[in-house]
Formats: sequence, structure tokens, C-alpha cells
Amino acid sequence: MELPEAFKEKMKNLMGSAYESLLDSYDQPESKGIRTNTLKLKPAELVKILPFKTQDVKWCEAGFYIDHEVRPGKNPYYYAGLYYVQEPTAMATVEVLDPQPGEWVLDLCAAPGGKSTQIGAKLQGQGILVANELVNSRAGILSSNIERMGIANAIVTNEFPERLVDSFHESFDKIVVDAPCSGEGMFRKDPGALADWSLERVDRCVGKQEKILESAHRLLKPGGVLVYSTCTFSPEENEQMIESFIAKYPYTLADMKLSGITDHGRVEWTRQNEKAIEKSLRIMPMNVNGEGHFIAKLIKSETASELRTAKPGYPKSRLKKASQTELIDYQNFVKNNLEPGFYKKFENRLYLLGEHLYALPEGIDLEKIANLKLLRTGLHLGTFKKNRFEPSYALAMTLALAEAKNVCDLKDEAQAYQYLKGEALNMGTQKGWILVGFNGFPLGFGKASEGLIKNHYPKGLRIRKK
Repeated sequence: MELPEAFKEKMKNLMGSAYESLLDSYDQPESKGIRTNTLKLKPAELVKILPFKTQDVKWCEAGFYIDHEVRPGKNPYYYAGLYYVQEPTAMATVEVLDPQPGEWVLDLCAAPGGKSTQIGAKLQGQGILVANELVNSRAGILSSNIERMGIANAIVTNEFPERLVDSFHESFDKIVVDAPCSGEGMFRKDPGALADWSLERVDRCVGKQEKILESAHRLLKPGGVLVYSTCTFSPEENEQMIESFIAKYPYTLADMKLSGITDHGRVEWTRQNEKAIEKSLRIMPMNVNGEGHFIAKLIKSETASELRTAKPGYPKSRLKKASQTELIDYQNFVKNNLEPGFYKKFENRLYLLGEHLYALPEGIDLEKIANLKLLRTGLHLGTFKKNRFEPSYALAMTLALAEAKNVCDLKDEAQAYQYLKGEALNMGTQKGWILVGFNGFPLGFGKASEGLIKNHYPKGLRIRKK
């Protein structure tokens, strides 16, 4: 691999005798991995049904290495949301964060969704995940991945981080800042990161990271946990960034222990010789099977709360509480198609946005988020059409097959691909809505009539070929 000369000179000066090992690592194939979606099954259950070999990732119980030649995004289980394709060292950040069911968690720079979906799985449907992404196109990908993984308690925002402060000031128990960075750990994986790298880009990233961390501080509760990570090796974006942050704000660095990771932040790479930097993790590709990451876990002081006057004049939310009259078609759909008890899951949290019905996460203040650009507000249950309710793909992905009364569980991979292409299925099932699955796991809805299942898999997700 042809690395930029300025990068090589910089790393040679920093790393000394370890420099050649770093260079050698760039000539190795990239590390590929998948992470089990534990909302749907256990890691051991996933391994049993996968058609390719896996190897455990030491620091993430749900994570597995896969062979370089494997194309995991071409398998029906991928479309069933059973796993997320993720670089193995990137899995370490949320393991350090350790979200617990019931907590409010923010992923501040969330696209494409690896860390958000990992958080969502750990929350197990309890609490709230807010996943934010500034770039429009990437925010759409983030929202799609959250849907595919069946996460019902997520809000996806498309905002500058500072715009979230008015709505969520000191609201979160835990925050991840997987900061936009110069991407030196992505060189093997992403040729674009290699082409875009420059010393000037490092400087630009430093400025962005400082602003993002300032917003994260204002969004985190006193006593809360902030985990900062990057996929760069640059001290300016790692050790020096955290050194500067804890000098300005009331945080302490926490110890971290992850199996298989022994390298720590370099005090000698700081500006002020901050000893606490030793508690951060610096994951380098010549020492682990992975692309590399930097991680720091910061605990906000219990006494760090700042008074903030409530912003007057919040706009009125476009979402409105659904009345019993407005819910009749939805109630009929649930009664006829889903098992008893499903309605009670969300009955007090049903809101309308035009013709669309949403189940909001518990505890959200609609007025406070009305001024934000929202791509997803909880679970999109479906859409009201003339005299009927049409269920959503998002709803299908949160269900277990056992929760639906009418199921078409495909066992043939060719039939699964037929459905994923958007084709009708000739299955001779009874008339009405059908939850279509593959080997026990939902893929989406179809509607049966005259022996055919009309395909309702979203057009934007349909595959062209196997």
C-alpha cells in the first residue's frame, strides 16, 4: 500500500522501533467482522445457522471475525437483521460504554449505525437511544440500519450536535462520541480515507472534535459516562484531544479492561504530560486483528450541573396523540393479524404524523424535540390508507414470527431471495396480511390473495440479484 509521505514521516517520529511493524500491518488484508443482533438471538445460535466460518472477537461476546472472502451482506440472515457487519475493533467502544436497559443513551455521530445498533441491542427495548448524524445521506443509512435490526426505542436526528442541547440538556446517562476523524485506521478498508488524508485534514478534524465534545458535555447528566473514540492514530485527535478536554471540563478518566487489548494511550504523546491518559486505550493494527481504534472513558463530575433557562416558545409538535376513533383500523389490524397482548405494548404511546402511526419511546417530550429534524421517532407502526391500516417494514422487523397469526416462514434460500427482490410468492396461504420470514426470522410483510402473496418489502431495499 502506498502511504502518504507526510503520514509515514509523522508515524516514524512517533513510534520509533515499532514503526516498521505498523508499516507491515498495512500490507495485510483488512479485518472483517459481524456482530450478533442480540435482540433477535444469542451469539451461539447465530454461529450454528451461518453458512460461513466465524472466530470469536475477544473483547465483544457478540462479535465474530469472518474470512476476507465472505460477503455477509448477501445472505438472507443479514436482511433478517440477525447481524451487523462491523470492523472488530469498532465493537470495543460500546463494550466500554456498557449501556444498561432503561438508560437514556446518545450516539452523537452515529452513521452508518454500527455503534447505535450495538447500543440498541444492549438496551433490549428499554430506555431511549437517540442516534444523531449531521450528514443527510448518512443519516438515512443510519435510520435504515436501525429499522433492519428491529430497534423500537430509537429516535434518529439529523442535526448539528449543538442543536440538540436545547432539547436534551443534561438528559443522557451515557453518550458515545465516535468522532469524525482523519481515518488513519481505515486505510486498509477504505481507499477514500487514504486518498483524503493530509496534515491539514488532521487539523480540521481537531476543530470539529472540540466542538462536538463541548456539546456532549452539555448533553450529559452529572455523573454520566462519556466515551470518546476515533479510528485514527493521530495524537492530536486522541491523547491531546482528551488531555485538553479534561483540563477544561470536570471529568475524570476511568480505567478500562477489555480482553485481548493491552495497549494504552501514550502520555509521551500529550502536550502537558497528563498521566491520566494512560487509562485510555490505543488499539493498533500490528498488535490486534483489527484496523485500530482509540477509546477514552470519561466520568462527569456529580456536581457539574449547570443551570439552564428553559427556552421559551418551543414550536408545536407535528405529532399528535392518536384518538380511539383514529385508531380503529389499526386496532382491527392488530386484532386480526397479531397475537393478543401486542396492542398493550404501545397503547399509551401511539401518535400520528399525518397518515403515519408511531409508537414513541416512553418519556420523550414532544415539544422539546419539535424543532429538530427527525428521521425516526420511535417505531413506525404503519400507515392509514382509505378504510384500512397498512403495517410497516419497521414493525415487521421488531416482531417475532410467534407474534403474528398468519406466517409464511420460508425454508428455501431461493424463495427468500425471491421475496427480497420484491417478487410475489405462490404459497397458497389464506387471505390477508402475512408476516414473511426465513428460517424463523421475519423479513417483512406480504398480503395474500387468491393463492399469491403480494410483496410489501420496501422498494428501496429490494435486491437486484443474489
